[in-house]
Amino acid sequence: MKRRSWIILALVVAAVAAFVLWKRFNPPPVVDPYKTAVVERGDLTEEITANGIINPVRVVSVGTQVSGTVQALYADFNDRVKAGQLLLRLDPALFNSRLQASEAALTNIRATAQLQSANAARAAQLVKQDFISRQDYETALASARSTAAQVAQAEAQIRQDRANLEFSVIRSPVAGVVISRQIDIGQTVAASFNTPTLFQIARDLTQMQIEAAVAEADVAKVKPGQRVDFTVDAYGARQFTGTVDQIRLNPTTQQNVVTYTVIVKAANPDGALLPGMTANANFIVSDRKNVLLVPNAALSFKPEGYKPVRTAGRARPQADLVTLFVLANGQPEARRVRAGASDADNSEILSGPLKVGDVVVTGSNIGAKPAGGLFSGPPGGRRESPNSGGNGKAPAAR
Repeated sequence: MKRRSWIILALVVAAVAAFVLWKRFNPPPVVDPYKTAVVERGDLTEEITANGIINPVRVVSVGTQVSGTVQALYADFNDRVKAGQLLLRLDPALFNSRLQASEAALTNIRATAQLQSANAARAAQLVKQDFISRQDYETALASARSTAAQVAQAEAQIRQDRANLEFSVIRSPVAGVVISRQIDIGQTVAASFNTPTLFQIARDLTQMQIEAAVAEADVAKVKPGQRVDFTVDAYGARQFTGTVDQIRLNPTTQQNVVTYTVIVKAANPDGALLPGMTANANFIVSDRKNVLLVPNAALSFKPEGYKPVRTAGRARPQADLVTLFVLANGQPEARRVRAGASDADNSEILSGPLKVGDVVVTGSNIGAKPAGGLFSGPPGGRRESPNSGGNGKAPAAR
């Protein structure tokens, strides 16, 4: 029993000694106090992102001026129609009945008008011979004129009833493709207050438009004729191209967020873009080539305890001048530069004491927990620092 205890104790002592020796020859990694990046030259594209719905440029809504029951349909979804082509017919029974009633009323009024006209002619002869009074003559003349007006009114009613009968036949006002049909056979259409929409016809599906919602902070950068690249979920990474056609002045406010509708025209020669698709649009504000680039993080980094130096005599700070820090002799040194366009990763530097190869500070590693645990790394090996990149150099800006 004592021998077993001595063996266990010897193993423990050996393990502790091995651990002490490993710690001595494998010190903890050296953590650089700052995250850095190298200033480079490259290309930069400044973009504004927005989403919108794709619709045909011209959509005509076909309605009806009269009420009735749908008797027959002659067009359906995706049908190509010509101008004047028959689309739908309402039940004409009621309209025919009204027209026949109006024609019968006209016949009756015409007969009455002939009688009153003859009475007026006889009264004119009798008043000359003083057989009737002047008042009786004027009464007969007024009756004749009244019935003549009733004849004109009945004729107008017939024209209206004939027009309503023609309106019961719905024809296409333009040539195009039926993209929506909102009625069916047997359905009753009521046009008493608002004109119901029966069909929607797209005149030309080879030309589409995006109704993009652009935030108020970005709308000043959008100009007519500006190039827009966009994608749709149906075609993955395939890119389509359009141009800004119109910036509508009517804003939309939802949950205190103000957006403006921007119309983007896009060609659709192969019919790939369908009405109702969601477009992920990128408005190309500027395209810079071979410019000085720094990561966006470098423009927002400030060392702990840093206080900007106020320049005497300056009325107000310049908005496009920013402070970044260049690593010089292991310490961050403030530099004032003029920033230009930016994208999601980098910003353009227009002027200032900065050149290619300078190492800018993008963040701090102070207080960061080192990677690894008790047995992270081979004995005798040395871990690379987070910014060494395996060769002791700072990574370049991407």
